[in-house]
Amino acid sequence: MEEYRYKHLNTYLKHKFGERTLKVCIDAGFTCPNRDGRLGYGGCAYCGSSGAGDNIKHKLHSDNKCNSVVLRSIDNQVTEFLKSYRGERANKYIAYFQSFSNTYADVETLKRRYDVALSASNKFVGLEVATRPDCINEEVAQLLSSYQDKYYVCVELGLQIADNDILSKLNVGYTVRDFEQAVNMLHKYHIDVVAHVMIGLPNESIDIIGRTIALINRLGCEGIKIHSTYVHKGTCLASSWSKGEYVSISQDYYVNIVARIISNLNEDIVIHRITADPPRGECLAPDWVTHKKLVINDIERYLKDKDIIQGDCKLDFTN
Repeated sequence: MEEYRYKHLNTYLKHKFGERTLKVCIDAGFTCPNRDGRLGYGGCAYCGSSGAGDNIKHKLHSDNKCNSVVLRSIDNQVTEFLKSYRGERANKYIAYFQSFSNTYADVETLKRRYDVALSASNKFVGLEVATRPDCINEEVAQLLSSYQDKYYVCVELGLQIADNDILSKLNVGYTVRDFEQAVNMLHKYHIDVVAHVMIGLPNESIDIIGRTIALINRLGCEGIKIHSTYVHKGTCLASSWSKGEYVSISQDYYVNIVARIISNLNEDIVIHRITADPPRGECLAPDWVTHKKLVINDIERYLKDKDIIQGDCKLDFTN
């Protein structure tokens, strides 16, 4: 783990590929089934209108149906990203399809969009796709698996929290069982899974968070992304916050919970993120979440002070 007390993504990628490896974040013009009417409208209660990846420079409208425009944008996003770094920060990259549900289309469309990104540079060594558990099926898993001869492939799969009542109130449109089935399907094709969880959701409890981590351990997920909940402008969560129905968590609470997660997480699970990184102009609350480096420093200081190492089980999820 080098200088970290947990299995840090940067260390893992450097070991896997022999040198520093970075992600190229891509908006490929997808949407979600709880946005386009198949399961509902409005999207998840916490999700902004542009989805994840607010810092992507060239965001696409998710309703853009012109395939040539989408493909050209993907190519431009990759080209401009690599040009901006000119090989100074890394020589190897992972194409990271980040915004909305990046398996929510027919496999022909998916393949065209993945291919145009990967073919934009010979520096790509991996393909990472963020999506929902109900947007994974055998056909999609087979397509993703077809890239494994040449690339490292992993799927970032939204769980958020292992509680169906909370998920329902957040309008996510999927269940914990959907997540379990998606993980099992991806593992059938030897595809790594990165579970996305959120801390600070309405009605969560320490016990539910503990059950969430136990599920991720039991399913054998290869990675985890821990995300602090923040109030994004224009969302249902923002409406609840403005009415006083939702109160954001404190930084101290968040640091404590992340430490408990790390302590109870299987030691071989790679931690891809330990806090959110929202755009300041779009985040209404809490203020501390916009100071990413300070939050990370606090977490790492807490781990050191308490002598916590990933998987040591020194902390638990009792109040």
